[in-house]
Amino acid sequence: MDAFYASVEQRDNPALKGKPVAVGGSSQRGVVAAASYEAREFGVRSAMSSVIAKKKCPDLIFVKHRFDVYKEVSRQIHEIFHDYTDLIEPLSLDEAYLDVTENKIGLPSATLIAKEIKHRIKETTDLVASAGISYNKFLAKTASDMDKPDGLYVILPSEALEFIAKLPVHKFFGIGKVTAEKMNKVGIFTGYDLRKRTLDDLTRLFGKSGKYYFDVSRGEDNRKVNPSRERKSVSAENTFEEDLTNLPAVSEALDKIAETVFKRITKSETFGKTLTIKIKYSDFHQITRSKTTDQPINSLEDLKRLHREIFEQENLITKSIRLLGLGTSNFSEEKESLGTQLTFDF
Repeated sequence: MDAFYASVEQRDNPALKGKPVAVGGSSQRGVVAAASYEAREFGVRSAMSSVIAKKKCPDLIFVKHRFDVYKEVSRQIHEIFHDYTDLIEPLSLDEAYLDVTENKIGLPSATLIAKEIKHRIKETTDLVASAGISYNKFLAKTASDMDKPDGLYVILPSEALEFIAKLPVHKFFGIGKVTAEKMNKVGIFTGYDLRKRTLDDLTRLFGKSGKYYFDVSRGEDNRKVNPSRERKSVSAENTFEEDLTNLPAVSEALDKIAETVFKRITKSETFGKTLTIKIKYSDFHQITRSKTTDQPINSLEDLKRLHREIFEQENLITKSIRLLGLGTSNFSEEKESLGTQLTFDF
């Protein structure tokens, strides 16, 4: 979906149409959750500080998020998807992979299916979607970002290698800003440059991710569309109105975040062995620290004890802190062994 949250707000409030809109808080500590295309023209992006966003676009209009509405629209869109295939892998509320190799309406063309789905989404929700079509997930995802908004971009098998060769590495799905900069420093600017590197070379430079870069630079991605993709982490975070500068304040804040995480892991019955703390300082420098246990973390007391142990291992309050987060991962496969009877609200 194109600028999903912001587009929903513009749809539901005609006074916002054609104007720069940011979904998120406008306070000193606010963060942009989504920006309309009018706002993006000024350089406003998601995850940007609201203060910086306002400086870039003085006329920016902030709107509070309405996740219940976004979830309902997402449900409507997924109902449309299911008319064509049950092989749907959600990436977020506004994005998903669809495998239409075998589809319910028997169309031989993925492009025709994408056009029809786009039309139905517009008809049903009055919102615009972009589609990327190709023979694997990497290329389809990359294609979906090529012609926004209201895009429909196809990468045929015969065109893939040439397309990838010309693609700047910062536009590769799975290559972020920091990795792209690291690649640029060693002379890798495009898919062609990436393809010239050996697997050993890329593994030496980028670790396990080197194999992924080696494969996708050659148009290879054998990952299946997985409708039952398991959650890999459960987390929560908080941006504070005032920076935290001492250990008691940090511990108190992390205790509250731990309570939120514990509610989520008990509801989803996903107990991990690894706890990760995310810290964003006042200068926006961000670090993470993790601790792994022998047994799954299945109590609030354990969460609180572990986050304190992480902070005691090294001095992490080197400067004032604007954001803290906690996340659990490395989930146990044997949920029954935890000895915990869970109840759920449906």
